[in-house]
Amino acid sequence: MKIVIAPDSFKGSLTALEVAKSIALGVRKAMPASEIVIKPMADGGEGTLQCLVDATGGKLLYSPVKNPLGRDITAPLGILGDGVTCVIELAAAAGLYLINEEERNPLHTTTYGFGQLIRAGLDLGCRRFILGIGGSATNDGGAGMLQALGFQLLDQRDQAIAFGGGALARLKRLDNSQADPRLNECQFIVACDVTNPFVGPNGASHVFGPQKGATPEMVAQLDDSLRRFADLIYQTEGIAIHDLPGTGAAGGVAGALLAFLGGQLQSGIQIVLETTGLPDALTGADLVITGEGQVDYQTAQGKTPTGVARLAKQSGIPCLVLAGSVGKGIEALYQEGVTAVFCIANKPMTLEQSMRQAPELLAQTAEQAIRLFSHRRL
Repeated sequence: MKIVIAPDSFKGSLTALEVAKSIALGVRKAMPASEIVIKPMADGGEGTLQCLVDATGGKLLYSPVKNPLGRDITAPLGILGDGVTCVIELAAAAGLYLINEEERNPLHTTTYGFGQLIRAGLDLGCRRFILGIGGSATNDGGAGMLQALGFQLLDQRDQAIAFGGGALARLKRLDNSQADPRLNECQFIVACDVTNPFVGPNGASHVFGPQKGATPEMVAQLDDSLRRFADLIYQTEGIAIHDLPGTGAAGGVAGALLAFLGGQLQSGIQIVLETTGLPDALTGADLVITGEGQVDYQTAQGKTPTGVARLAKQSGIPCLVLAGSVGKGIEALYQEGVTAVFCIANKPMTLEQSMRQAPELLAQTAEQAIRLFSHRRL
């Protein structure tokens, strides 16, 4: 049998590659002669950088950047096995987890460090970028990112505006003349799974601002500032991003990427599937095993197991899901191509215990699932 193992990471416990290797141990115990193909997965969110580096034989590098409050930190970026594609997670430089809860204020937080990571990729010779933009602490419409890349955002006195979404209220002019010319040689693929527009009641500020520390008064101010920014983008670039689906992602970063860098907004899981070559790996496969830490009703909404299962279903291949825990609403997964869902916990245990014992629990569950599956095939 040919068995393809394509799981997501188990957040806070194991990377996708570590999960896949643990599952492979169990598979080999049950079927020593089977052909096993390992393809680490992600859905475009946290863990995508590590997943794609592992899956393509790339390398992880680090670069000095500014965090959301302008403090100096070091953040990772990945060069894929092709040597020309750079993978960056916005959260590594501008993530909510990088600052304390009492410091969260989207009027002041910036995406400048994200732009620094893109510039680091340019310096390394990369001209193709895969950008994961989830988990930001910002609502600056990508202004900080643009500033790091040489774009000038100027006030009425032709002075550079400060960092943060609040500073956009003073923006009067955009000057692209000093933008890094290497950007014109690049392709930017943006993992974006939300459909929120740039501004308005369903836009970046109203929907995501409160998660980043914005009060109702701040939300109104931020939305007004982003609208001003969108108006100026239309005047200078001829692109109206105000109501475009997806442009509100990451506090409006998606809108700036689309308008200034020609960013292509795509489904996160689809980007990963194509980059890792999973469709080709499924050729001739008898079974696919995927998984993630928590499987529930949200899994069907574009998460890794669903993306893998849909692909397997197209080829008529059974798909098993291994999960650290199983919640409500998994019935929807069976319509997407999932054959069965297995919880790896084998007795009552705390979350901490489950995370600590995840490698052996994954191997044990995989072994039992394969024994059952192979018996039924015989």
